[in-house]
Amino acid sequence: MFFSECKKLSMEVFRVYITLMKIMIPVSLVVKALAMVGAIEWLALLLSPLMALVGLPDAMGLVWAATMSTNIYAGMIVFYELMGAQTLSVAQISTLGAMMLLAHSLPVEVAIAKKAGVRLWATLLLRIGGALLLGILLNGFYQLSACCQQPAVMLWQPEVVESSLWLWLLEQLKTYVMIFAIIASLMTLLRILRWLGVERLMHWLMSPLLRLLKISNSAADTTIIGITLGLSFGGALLIQEAASGRLSARDIFLAFGFLALCHGLIEDTLLIMLLGADIAVVLWGRLFFSLVIMAILARWVYSHELHKARHWLMSAKQA
Repeated sequence: MFFSECKKLSMEVFRVYITLMKIMIPVSLVVKALAMVGAIEWLALLLSPLMALVGLPDAMGLVWAATMSTNIYAGMIVFYELMGAQTLSVAQISTLGAMMLLAHSLPVEVAIAKKAGVRLWATLLLRIGGALLLGILLNGFYQLSACCQQPAVMLWQPEVVESSLWLWLLEQLKTYVMIFAIIASLMTLLRILRWLGVERLMHWLMSPLLRLLKISNSAADTTIIGITLGLSFGGALLIQEAASGRLSARDIFLAFGFLALCHGLIEDTLLIMLLGADIAVVLWGRLFFSLVIMAILARWVYSHELHKARHWLMSAKQA
């Protein structure tokens, strides 16, 4: 019995990992190739005019472009290189940080959502549109309240390393090995929690949030993982649940939608705080904004337009 369960778990781990690698490896290669030909700088030119709407210098468009196309680490490095002797206020850093948290690593994370059946445009609109909306709201709040106008203190400086293609490939390999270890650990932990009965307690604790977002308890485990550790890990498990048929199309979209706006609350938030952002904004403000947006969207999905909503938001196989 024990060995059969271990074999079954191992097969599930490899299945989830291979699914994730089929998405991440090709997308990472394409993004790297585009970065090498200057595509990120072109994207920054398009984003620069939008920075005025959120009270940021035009140059911050390059920071956001790097963050969206690669990851938060890359955005932080670009930010450090651009700042030099300049300083931004805590309000500006918090606004930029909130936007980076909502819209980052888009090629990989959007591809993961698409694999689960969420339409590409729906994810992009939710993340990029949500980031801009939150940035505009924060800019308006800071201008009206005149708070957090003191210069931000950056608590982190990137290491200067050689950016060769070989080192990039080595870092990618390390990342993929780490992802396998994390997925194996998470799925083993979930199996143990289910065996101990702790899973039911987790569902009970999550039930108020899930009711607000109109997500069934079946998506509780993966939602918790995504919120705390990141969309890639929660998304990989959601893909497995979607393929098994245990989650409805509505649950898949609402769970992915919430995770699109609010994931990686631990690591990602700490990274942005190193830039000098206000934790009240990048943690609690982001969480509140995500809950409000998804609560509104959930009620629209549950309205009389349900079938139309499924058609627009989910791919044909999930609608």
